[in-house]
Formats: sequence, C-alpha cells, structure tokens
Amino acid sequence: MSKRPLILITNDDGITAPGIRTLIAVMKTIGDVIVVAPDSPQSGMGHAITVNATLHLDKVKIEGDDTEYSCSGTPADCVKLAVREILKKKPDICVSGINHGSNSSINVIYSGTMSAALEAGIEGIPAIGFSLLDYNWNANFEHCKSYVKTITEQVLEHGLPDGVVLNVNLPNVSKAEIKGIKICRQARANWVEEFDKRTNPMGREYYWLAGKFVNEDNGEDTDEWALANNYVSVVPVQFDLTAHHTIQQLNTWNLND
Repeated sequence: MSKRPLILITNDDGITAPGIRTLIAVMKTIGDVIVVAPDSPQSGMGHAITVNATLHLDKVKIEGDDTEYSCSGTPADCVKLAVREILKKKPDICVSGINHGSNSSINVIYSGTMSAALEAGIEGIPAIGFSLLDYNWNANFEHCKSYVKTITEQVLEHGLPDGVVLNVNLPNVSKAEIKGIKICRQARANWVEEFDKRTNPMGREYYWLAGKFVNEDNGEDTDEWALANNYVSVVPVQFDLTAHHTIQQLNTWNLND
C-alpha cells in the first residue's frame, strides 16, 4: 500500500484554471492526488451549495492520463461529493486554489476557495486555501510553489486543531522580494460598494457591482500588513462563528421576564 498522503484538490476558478494546475503539480511531489473542481468559475460563491438543481460529475483528462472530476456545482459541493461519492476514505488533507486574486481579510467571507477548505474542515479534514494577489488569468504562479509545498508539508506533519483551517495569501511579487511567512490575524477591513447603474438597449436598467477595499486596521500583526510588506500571510480560520466573548454579556440581559 502507498504511504504517500492522499490529497484532495479543488478550487473556485474552475478545473482548467492555471492556479489549480500549479497546485496539482506541487501536490504530486508530496502525495497521491484526487482532483474534484468546478467545471466553470465559481468566484464569490462563498459557502453556497446546490439544493434546487441536479449535480453532475464528469471524468475528464486535462493533462496527461490522470483522471480528474469536473463538477457542475460549487466548491463546497465539490468537497461534499468527493468525500461522499468518490473517495473510499477521507483524504489526509484538502488544498484549495491557487486562487486568482486575494482572499485576505473580509474576502474570506465571500471566497469559494476558502469555503471549499472550510467544508473540508467541517468533515474533519485538515485543509488549506491558497490565493495569489493577482486576478490575471495568466498570472505567474511559479514563485508560489515552494511556499505552497512548505506549508502543506507542515500541516501534514503537525496537523491542525479541530475546527481550524488555514487561509494562505501570497503577495504578487518575485520570489526574491518575498521576506518570508507570517502567521497573522485577519485584518478589520471591508468593501465600500457602489453600483454602476446602466440601461440596456431594451430600456431595462441593470447594475454592475463596483467599489473599493478599505483597510481600517493599522495593526502590524494582520494579513493585510504582511502582504503589503511582501510576506506570505497565514491566517488560522474557524468555522465556529460563535462570538464567545459576548455570551457572558448577553446573559446579563432580562430575556426571560
């Protein structure tokens, strides 16, 4: 029997995206891989799952003779199907990405890449979401490889606490410019949205979502600071959304009178 770890690979940019092809190449140097990824881009889907439509899985060969699975659903769907329908045992780790674009700070909430990792975490599988701060389809992922491999190998060696996955973002600079890896907290930041309102030739109004990212956090222990200063940021993320620090305060309210 193979002693190489079994690695589940997925993403939200689609199974043919250069980011996931890079991730597959790196993971093949570490273990045995199974690829289950969306058949089309699913960016910004968050933790959406398919409940009002059928799901399809197609065996495909993108590179060489390796069989991969192309899924009609969301990134979270891909992980669910992989665990329940494709794999005979849970993988040793799930890696998602490499995303074309940032998933730092508040972006983690909207990210399909990170939701796939979180879904794996819910299943009790150590998981990592990787993102490069370059939205270009033809982004250069070469400098990401060594950091992706190092972080993955460390998770395989040490594991992760129950309920925790890693959100890894890589700055869009040359490898020579990267200063190292920093363990960070998520920066307090948000998007200030605007809608570009237009009218189509038939007279019907429509909207394009626009806006700007505003970082309101001056801390030097955040992912935004790390990335701005050419560090790879690693943020431990949990899917338990309970604000535990508020429970004691809420228990002082007169709720049962």
